[in-house]
Amino acid sequence: MKGSYWLQSGTAWALSLSAISSLVAGWGTAVRAQTQLSDIQGVWANRCITSLAERRIINGYPDGTFRPNASVTRAEFATMLGSAFPTQNASNSSKSYGDVSRGFWAYPAIQQAAQSGFLTGYPDGSFRPAQNIPRVQVLVALANGLNYRVPANSDSVLTRNYDDADAVPSYANGAIAAATAQRIVVNYPEVKRLDPNRNATRAEVAAFLCQALKEPTQTALVPASYIVGGAFQNDIFLNAGETIPVKYTASDRILVTPTETVDLTLTTTSNVKTADGVTIIPAGSQIEGVLKPQSGGSQFVAQTLRIDGESYPISASSAVVSRVRNTRDINLISLARNSAIGAGVAAGISGLAGDRTITAEKVLAGAATGAAIETNRGRPALSILRDTAIGAVLGAGVSGVVGDRTITPQKVISGAAAGATIGGAIDRPKLNRVVVIEPNTDLTLNLNERLVVAQR
Repeated sequence: MKGSYWLQSGTAWALSLSAISSLVAGWGTAVRAQTQLSDIQGVWANRCITSLAERRIINGYPDGTFRPNASVTRAEFATMLGSAFPTQNASNSSKSYGDVSRGFWAYPAIQQAAQSGFLTGYPDGSFRPAQNIPRVQVLVALANGLNYRVPANSDSVLTRNYDDADAVPSYANGAIAAATAQRIVVNYPEVKRLDPNRNATRAEVAAFLCQALKEPTQTALVPASYIVGGAFQNDIFLNAGETIPVKYTASDRILVTPTETVDLTLTTTSNVKTADGVTIIPAGSQIEGVLKPQSGGSQFVAQTLRIDGESYPISASSAVVSRVRNTRDINLISLARNSAIGAGVAAGISGLAGDRTITAEKVLAGAATGAAIETNRGRPALSILRDTAIGAVLGAGVSGVVGDRTITPQKVISGAAAGATIGGAIDRPKLNRVVVIEPNTDLTLNLNERLVVAQR
């Protein structure tokens, strides 16, 4: 049959998903492909609607209209998703909904949208295909289906960008924050008013899709004044695979156990630029993440990039550091000088100096790192204790820190902040291995996913 709209299965005939998408174009009514729509002139999303119509992602009605202010049903949106993202990965398992029969016109599209992670049903097992879809559901669907990373500071992303942030349903907080970070949220006419629970219009759904489909080098099809985060800035991108040089400013090296997890903040050492020479990450920016066990060593996994007070989600990691030293290695003491020491190492090694003098180090504990403290190897114990603070945990565990057991810690830093640890030569090492990290070379980051940053 011309156009290959029908597929034969045994003796039965069925519409293919691509044919359905071509015939109904995601709106669930008898429509026709049109690029000249009579009612979108002067509409704020005009360019976006025209672009999607030219790509057969959306179409007008038989009378030549688009009806930009009309609502969109969940079935119509599911079919539109199939047209916009036909190659999105889908699971092999079909989804069963009590109110969507196999003969329903949008059944294939609903199946694809559900299997691809865009849409889900309701707790009662229904899909409610005829229900108008609210804006929050459209944005959550796109964030989930496109696997957007949820920012670590979701609540602050919402309150910073939306005057009605408290209207966002709790289940949607992370997804809306992720969609916001990816600059796909479009609010017309008030950019700071999300109206999450209002039914989405056809023009609004088109705008969301234009933003989600936008390529890095493509000019925005939606006016920047209505894009959340886009009124005074243009997006710039750094592709996956790019490297980010970093350093750890608090010490020369880091010592952790092979099983230790530590929160860490690194600093970029030079400007990181896009392919066309635009600086996307200035030197001196901070990258927060976790130093965690990996394959017998340690690996830094980045989570948040901070530039001039703004936060951006980042997916990047270092190579696995597998440089391991035995705790009985005579060179370990010299390696420990001016090193940041993980709490596990500090707790397991109470004596770092064989000559029974005190060495003051830095401890990495929990979410905070201790302040830089110069190694005091060889200094008299009383002098060191007068100007040294130790972590609260270590302070509780070390009652005497010198060989004659006459000196006790006098300053203890409590709470999340970790200070320095003072180790005497009282006990023998209790650890077998220590991972030695040279942060300025070992922790160079490699981007795992495209990084999107706003340029002011």
